[in-house]
Order: sequence, then structure tokens, then C-alpha cells
Amino acid sequence: MSARPTLLVIAHGSRDPRHAATVAALCARLRSLRPGLRVEVGHLDFNAPRVHRVLERLAAEGVREVVALPLLLTRAFHAKSDIPAVLREATARLPLLTIRQAEVLGPSPLLTAALERRLTEAGLRPGDRRSTGVVLASAGSSDPEAIAVIAEIAREWRRTTGWCAVRPAFASASLPRTADAVRALRAEGVARVAVAPYVIAPGFLPDRIVAGAREARADILAPVLGDAPELARLLLRRYDQSLMARARGDLSSLTA
Repeated sequence: MSARPTLLVIAHGSRDPRHAATVAALCARLRSLRPGLRVEVGHLDFNAPRVHRVLERLAAEGVREVVALPLLLTRAFHAKSDIPAVLREATARLPLLTIRQAEVLGPSPLLTAALERRLTEAGLRPGDRRSTGVVLASAGSSDPEAIAVIAEIAREWRRTTGWCAVRPAFASASLPRTADAVRALRAEGVARVAVAPYVIAPGFLPDRIVAGAREARADILAPVLGDAPELARLLLRRYDQSLMARARGDLSSLTA
């Protein structure tokens, strides 16, 4: 058995089969980047296996240490409440299994690089930047901290690149919606508008982003982040950071 802790990627889950397929593809890329690292997937809802079932199986197989990595771009309700609760319950039932919850993925320059990759794949060229405004379209959240983070990512992306504008938009819970953000950029005289979904996998809310982009006739609609290599590298970075925190004796992320 590997001496390295198992990496458990925790996905939200979705009734849309594209969601689970995308998560599986991302984890396959993880395994190719880090041969020998055991990578498992658990879902909070809708899909199997659920997180607690994966942890039970790992404990039964003799695994003693797990890094639980939320497949989340912001630190909102799921990262603050749902996932810690699931992991605490598992720790209480599986006393021989040590579980450390890693940090969420965003914000990170690697995510911005993945967004840039998807925009390029959708047809934007380097020379288009000065005339293009980007709508950074996220799923949305009722958590003010998560909304503030998306707004800051948009500001920083605009500051460090040549896009003429970058504006946040949300598929739920917060405003503006994707279509409204596209129209606002048009009203400001932006020649070309691109929508960059700040979501990992397809599903109900990402489909709202797509619908909004089409409704407002955005010029470019990028794909979701999916199994972008930058995203896979970021997951491994969060895993490694969790191990470094353990080595320093930082117990703040332990669920026990």
C-alpha cells in the first residue's frame, strides 16, 4: 500500500450525466500527472459513490490517511458546512482513518490560465484582447464571501491581462445574470463579448450560463473548465499543500 495519503476528490454531483463524466475525466488526468497516487471520487449528492461510502471502503481496505479535496472554486456553503459535516461524521465512525480537508481550488492563477485556454479554444486570438470584454460567469452563491471573491477575480484578471473589460455574472442567487452582463458590455461600446464559464462541469446552472450567453448573442462562448491541465495541476497543488501543512503540524484542516 502506498505511503502517500489517498486523494479523495469530493464533487457536488448532478442529475446531468455530463457532470460525473467530466469529473471522471479530470481525475484520469490527475492519475496521469501523478502516477502512483491513489485518486478516488466521492459525490455529495445525486451520483454514486457517495463520500461516506468511499471512506468506508478505504478504511476497510486498510487506508489510514486521506486528503479530502473539495472540487469547488469558491469557499461557500458546501466547503464551510456540508463537506466538513460529512467528514466529521466519517471520522467518528472510522477512528483508524485520518481525514484532512484540503482548501478549495480558487482563487488561483492556474484557474485564470484555464479560462484563457478555454477562450482560445473557443476562437479568441491574442490580437482580439483589446477589443474584447469577458463575462466571468459563475454558478452563483448566497454566500457574500464567495460573491466577493468572484468580483475580485474579475478585477484582477482585467488588471493583469489585455482584455478591455472583465465583468462577473451569476447563474443563480446573485446578480447580474450572464445575459445582462453581456448586454451591459455591449451598451458600453465593447466590440466583442466573450463568456467564460467559471464552472468545472456541465449541469443545470452551467446550462443557464450557456442560455444567457446565447440569449444576449455573445460573440464567443467558451467551454467549461472540465479536465483542463491547469485545473488538474491545481488539484495536485492543493493536495501537496495539505501534506505540507501536516508536516508543519498544522491541525486546522483535520476533521477529527
